[in-house]
Parts: sequence; structure tokens; C-alpha cells
Amino acid sequence: MKQAILSNWNFMRFLRLGLGIAIIVQSAMAKDWTMGILGLLFTAMPVFNIGCCGTGGCNTPIKKTSETTKDITYEEVV
Repeated sequence: MKQAILSNWNFMRFLRLGLGIAIIVQSAMAKDWTMGILGLLFTAMPVFNIGCCGTGGCNTPIKKTSETTKDITYEEVV
């Protein structure tokens, strides 16, 4: 858990965190606590590095093959 919170911080993750905090602040100023709950959700997503699909759920697996590449030989046709 600590590893997920402290690693892989990039610009988009900071941006999502800032937007989540902005939603919380705006909902507190408007006294709209239902939006505050939504703001907590949007703030928790970058903190724990999860998305709609979960951690790494949207990527496709890398196909690993043990086959080596074959060298291609060319013949000169005259």
C-alpha cells in the first residue's frame, strides 16, 4: 500500500489530485456534501494510483514468446 502511494508520481497524477482537492474545496464552500463525496473519490484515485478499471486493469498483457527471430537470406536474381 505504501509503495502504491509513494511511487510513480507524474504530471497527470498530480493534476488529478489537484482537481479532486478543488472539487472538495468547492463543495465545502457551496455546502454541497454530495459533491464532497465525489471529490473524495476523485482525490483517492490518484493517491492510491487506481482508475476506473483498477490498478493496471486497462492495459493489455504483453505477449511473451520464446521463439527467436530467424535470419532471412536473400539470393541475387540475374
